[in-house]
Amino acid sequence: MERQLLIKLSFLGGAYAGFQVQKGAPTVQGTLQQALRLLLGDEVPVTGCGRTDAGVHALEYFCTTRTASDFAADKLARALNANLPGDISVSEVIEVPLDFHPRYSAAWKEYHYRIWTPRYRNVFEAATSWHHPAPFDVAGVIQNAPLFEGAHDFASFMAAGSSIEDTRRTIYLCEAVYSQGMLTVRVRGDGFLYHMVRIMVGTLVEGIDVTSAIAACDRSAAGSTAPACGLALAKVYYPALGGDPS
Repeated sequence: MERQLLIKLSFLGGAYAGFQVQKGAPTVQGTLQQALRLLLGDEVPVTGCGRTDAGVHALEYFCTTRTASDFAADKLARALNANLPGDISVSEVIEVPLDFHPRYSAAWKEYHYRIWTPRYRNVFEAATSWHHPAPFDVAGVIQNAPLFEGAHDFASFMAAGSSIEDTRRTIYLCEAVYSQGMLTVRVRGDGFLYHMVRIMVGTLVEGIDVTSAIAACDRSAAGSTAPACGLALAKVYYPALGGDPS
């Protein structure tokens, strides 16, 4: 009998061309599917909770796979980790109903973007943050970040050439916190356009008026796209699974 397994994992994205399989390039999805094939003995396509760009990380990422194997879900996480590289880690595998979808069953996702602001490079943070020394206006980023909150047309914050037609999204939380040289921008929303969070961060760092950029619905009105290395998918909330939605 076919079962659906939900896999919770984290990964460093620096060595991968994103999550989704791409021909001729290493991806998180491809690496995970290979490990599952070795353990479950058949083709096990994986469906992710969303795309991530090349170089983007995940503190919490969810994907599903369907299999007729009777491999115990509570033992699969350890078995997968024994067959995965050190930059991908599975923390939990549970069985979920067949109608559960890792993308469409999510109520919201939260991304974190980290900027290391001192002049000197921090070798321990270099792989997972954007080294952008001040004097950009850190206080201005903190003050203006909440202006993104609410339901808006985010056409100005979508990468040029994207084919998405419906560019309205709702941002439930956008805040910036500064601590010991690291500026972290947290963005929680019901969905995101291609490069949206990175363009939001670029707009904040460059001091561009957020309200005007949103109203323009024109990519040229917003800031540059911040580097991928500072971005991580931090949390995905599924009401059907319960847990803390905060």
